[in-house]
Amino acid sequence: MKRAALTVLLLASLAGVCARASEGVVLLHGLCRTGASMRKLEAALAAEGFAVVNVDYASRKAPVDVLADSAIGEALKSTALAGCSRIHFVTHSLGGILVRSYFARHTEPRLGRVVMLGPPNGGSEVVDRLGGWRLFRALNGPAGGELGTGLDSKPRALGPAGFELGVIAGDRSINWINSLMIPGPDDGKVSVERTKVAGMKEHLVVHCTHPFMMENREVIAAAIRFLKTGRFGIP
Repeated sequence: MKRAALTVLLLASLAGVCARASEGVVLLHGLCRTGASMRKLEAALAAEGFAVVNVDYASRKAPVDVLADSAIGEALKSTALAGCSRIHFVTHSLGGILVRSYFARHTEPRLGRVVMLGPPNGGSEVVDRLGGWRLFRALNGPAGGELGTGLDSKPRALGPAGFELGVIAGDRSINWINSLMIPGPDDGKVSVERTKVAGMKEHLVVHCTHPFMMENREVIAAAIRFLKTGRFGIP
């Protein structure tokens, strides 16, 4: 009897996990980072019952469109998301531009909500100033060179967001040299203003810096609220 009861409890527990994981989240890190930078966010989302795929992609090896097709295309094929009725995205920096690139050219019927952390949706003046330097190109690769604010800016060429989008911007910098190149409040990489994009549903400014946004408690809590409700605040 004890063994049978234990089996029933185990099956009930597994069924509960499956039910909670009917929605999945794909995490996409930023330029020159790895999936390790998203682990705190990954753990928080898993604790909320989401099936999570934390993508580790070679951000310095290819242009934006190529990275998007590779990273997102493979993530959507993941067995971890096979039973999910909705698939959301939470991105940091360049990861948000990959999502815009991919869904400007592809469709996914399961696509849910998207939260972007510190995305250079309008490009960054830092790339305008330093993008031509050989060292910059060596460190940041082809995609990094596409993130300026000029006529050749990839983010500015992608058009409005065609999905339910919430953007979180930071207004604290630990890189004063970069901040001297950026007008207005910024996170050390991109201005608050240039995180915005036409078509976004909500925009939130948090007192944090670009490199550590995905580890900030307020950011994580707001991202989870948006995935669940479509709002950063309390509905």
